[in-house]
Amino acid sequence: MPAAERTLRVLQFLASQPQPVPLARITQAVDLPRSTAYHLLNAMVEHGFVVHLADERTYGLGVAAFEVGSGYSRQAPLQRMARRPLAQLVERTHQSAHLAVLHGRDVLYVLEERAPRRPSLVTDVGVRLPAHLTASGRALLAALPASQVRALYPDRAAFVDRHGTGPLSPTALRGVLAETRQRGHATEDGEVTPGLASVAVAVRDHNDHPVASIAVTFESDADTAGIADAVTATAATLGQRLLGRY
Repeated sequence: MPAAERTLRVLQFLASQPQPVPLARITQAVDLPRSTAYHLLNAMVEHGFVVHLADERTYGLGVAAFEVGSGYSRQAPLQRMARRPLAQLVERTHQSAHLAVLHGRDVLYVLEERAPRRPSLVTDVGVRLPAHLTASGRALLAALPASQVRALYPDRAAFVDRHGTGPLSPTALRGVLAETRQRGHATEDGEVTPGLASVAVAVRDHNDHPVASIAVTFESDADTAGIADAVTATAATLGQRLLGRY
């Protein structure tokens, strides 16, 4: 395995952990010999991408890794790549569209294109909404491993109610997500705003991980099937852009 790939796998694993982890966990997760992982981590510590907590005998992400993440946020490449496909989606459907990312149990709206003479929406850029109630959130949750969804929604206390509809238990959410996977796109109708419905599809990266979702919101009597096809095509286009295939 090339050294660069080993380095990236270690960083990805550390980024997925809620706290610093011991060397044994890292070697097991990324399938590296202990000596190889040790020398690799030392090099990453030297360059600031990893920090060694000697008292705890654990490793975590360093300041340099944070700077990389901050640079990504400043440059906003996902939003830049999504702007044109989202505008074309609005032209095709004559409805408002938005791009959202998962943030804990919320979805965070990071880009929006409003269609003329369409109803006003609550999904402005920077707004957070409960993921389990939105089409955007359901599309993302349905694409995650079941273990990650269970960690986010361990019991009924994790669920909030907005208008008296939508899943309010892990069992109910599993049913909604199963339907989403079978259908190929997520839906919600009146669970965010009465009288308005949404369709959403996850955008996946090179690891098949859902990095965002594209959604269209419309009045409940619109052509849902046609909108779903358009959203699916747009999500596929953005996924190809993430892979560098324009």
